[in-house]
Amino acid sequence: MSGLNKMLAIGNLGTDPEMRYTPGGAPVTSFRLATGRSYTTRDGERREETEWFTVVAWNQLAEQVNQYLVKGRRVFVEGRIQLRTWQGQDGQDRYANEIVADRVLFLDGTGQQQGGQGGQSWQGGPPPSEPDGGDYSQGGPSQGGPSQGGPSQGGPSQGGPSQGGGPDDDEDDLPW
Repeated sequence: MSGLNKMLAIGNLGTDPEMRYTPGGAPVTSFRLATGRSYTTRDGERREETEWFTVVAWNQLAEQVNQYLVKGRRVFVEGRIQLRTWQGQDGQDRYANEIVADRVLFLDGTGQQQGGQGGQSWQGGPPPSEPDGGDYSQGGPSQGGPSQGGPSQGGPSQGGPSQGGGPDDDEDDLPW
């Protein structure tokens, strides 16, 4: 039986993207994404909550995200959740859930797509398979890296800037 691992998030960058390279030379960029929700309590009090996610992009998508995004930009991220494990300097195992991005859409109006929707969209190719663990941290293997032999293969083919929204667009349309 197969499952589905799909994450969609819209939010603002909480940090500037940080690009590094794996020992095999593959670019990887990570950034923090803040998403918010508001709700009303039973007492009628309006509350707002912010959830933070770490987003990781590989290869051409990593380079494009690093080049064009800065702290505060609003983006739509489509990808999958991945558990990353590493051993801390104190010898304790550490765990972090990350969004491995397949697609990043810039929402705050740089450029215009067909159909009047602002933003630019990029898609990344499959992350590299790194037999040495694919360490993509600045501090070496003890600081982090993909677990269990690196990120798995898969994902859409590499592509550059996409002018989506037209009748010839092969992309799945977003529900909004």
